[in-house]
Amino acid sequence: MIENEQQLVKNLSEGNIIAFNSLFKEYSGRLYRFAIGYLKSEAESEELVQEVFTRIWEKRKDLKQELSFKSYLFTISFNIIRKHFRTRAYFSEYLRSGIHEEQDIHTSREINYDSLFHYVKKLADKLPERRKEIFTMSRFDGQNIKEIAEQLRISHKTVENQLTEALKYIRKNLKKENIPFLLFFILFIA
Repeated sequence: MIENEQQLVKNLSEGNIIAFNSLFKEYSGRLYRFAIGYLKSEAESEELVQEVFTRIWEKRKDLKQELSFKSYLFTISFNIIRKHFRTRAYFSEYLRSGIHEEQDIHTSREINYDSLFHYVKKLADKLPERRKEIFTMSRFDGQNIKEIAEQLRISHKTVENQLTEALKYIRKNLKKENIPFLLFFILFIA
């Protein structure tokens, strides 16, 4: 299977949907069982499998056939599960803190993902060009620091510094508008 798997990964990286389907059939059940062991929810586990394979398809050109596809899949899965639990923990803490009860109910109802997303996008448009590019690649395109640094041919430290400054600017402006930072955190940072 290893040699066949390497060929499937090579074909997938070239956009072959049959190779993608073969890898999906081979690993989706295992991934689901792995996820349900942590998430204890059939629906969330199914979503995780879909998210992992969506990412695989989106990043297919970056796949390296000599590396273990199985390890790559389970690493992505584990990171998604960690993010899920971090988000759940932050949200639980938020609910326990009672802060949400102090906010104006009308304002809370009006704030939704789309409006926050568009507002953050507007704020990002006001950033200096390179900082905006790095923030967009990170928060909207889902690229990590290493990928951004390689693509832009700049140091990891520069990427980190630009992201930090962008997030400071956006947090400051969200605070002015009285938008709950936790919502921003869950959607764009966690």
